[in-house]
Amino acid sequence: MPSILALWAIPRSTSTAFEWMMRQRGDLDCLHEPFGEAWYQGEAPLWPRFKPGDTTTPGLTLDHVWDDIRARAARGPVFLKDFPHYISHMWDAGFLGHFTHAFLIRDPAKTVTSMHARWPDFHEGEVGFPEQRALFDLLWALNRTPPPVIDSDDLLERPHEMTEAFCNAVGIPFIPEALTWEAGGDPAAHSWWDGGSFHANLARSTGLKPQPRKYVELNDAPERVKQVYRRMKPHYDRLHAHRLAI
Repeated sequence: MPSILALWAIPRSTSTAFEWMMRQRGDLDCLHEPFGEAWYQGEAPLWPRFKPGDTTTPGLTLDHVWDDIRARAARGPVFLKDFPHYISHMWDAGFLGHFTHAFLIRDPAKTVTSMHARWPDFHEGEVGFPEQRALFDLLWALNRTPPPVIDSDDLLERPHEMTEAFCNAVGIPFIPEALTWEAGGDPAAHSWWDGGSFHANLARSTGLKPQPRKYVELNDAPERVKQVYRRMKPHYDRLHAHRLAI
């Protein structure tokens, strides 16, 4: 197995909770959206809502991030959670061959309404479903087999079973103890965005535990959000058809 295990997700998909669980294992160097930091606030930001005067970090580039990830992987196994739309221009067989790939998906009714609640002016280019599907299809074509996919709702309903299935699919040991942790963790210690403010619920959590499946009603959402949902749904459906099922 390559020494970099990548979970390719989309925003507001419970991916940071999954990352938090992977941190509890203790056998992986875990990275929180390393490419995203450069995409949003590197020295040459690529996000579509960037305006002159927004925060940037001199010297932080996607190439710098990739060099750091490879240096870490030379020292030991790495897990990263990130979003494919940050690096769609970097996809080629050589780059992708460094990773063991897996995907985390979530119903776009939940992701786009959550994004709108936090970022009313979010740009469709930040949602990520088209790029997630494109990467999934590309990896399937390159490897002649689909990479493993976990649906967030399945994960939250059956965390033990789905995490075990994920571990089996990517070739790492399943560690049940990693599913629980002490409340009061500090996501700001690992998240570069806005002091970890998007992860307040995670700080109060104590683990991945069974939760009933919830549905989101879109009728009250602004028309723009409904339009984004309609455009994202086919990409979600494509991956959902190939998700790990127990």
